[in-house]
Amino acid sequence: MVALTIPSEYGYVIATGIASSFFVTYLGFKVGGARKAAQIPYPYMYAEKSDAEKDAKKNVFNCTQRAHQNTLEGYPMFLTLLFAGGLGFPCVSAGAGLVFLLGKFFYAQGYSTGEPAKRMRGSFAYLGLLTLLYTSSMTAYNLIK
Repeated sequence: MVALTIPSEYGYVIATGIASSFFVTYLGFKVGGARKAAQIPYPYMYAEKSDAEKDAKKNVFNCTQRAHQNTLEGYPMFLTLLFAGGLGFPCVSAGAGLVFLLGKFFYAQGYSTGEPAKRMRGSFAYLGLLTLLYTSSMTAYNLIK
């Protein structure tokens, strides 16, 4: 049996997790603003393709919504890797989490211009995610060896 001790630096991991919840909320507000500007009523998730091709505001809404959805799709994995990796490598995991969030910020900012190719500005987010995959894998390995 392995005794698990939570290091005091784990507070940085928790703070990164809290920051991520504010970030996801921020993206939701951006979607709300784009929805209002494009006059897309609830409960529709996206504007119709034909409408978005004719109306720049509807296209921006679709892109803003997609950036938010993409972030939400990977959010459970991000949190799992952050909190697991942080048990063994709290400072590295917190830093990697911040890199991921910063990358997703640039991803969302680029995507929400209405030009999807600009989302690639945030592709460095995956460096943070891969680091979290490493720290969580090593934490698991160290616990079971």
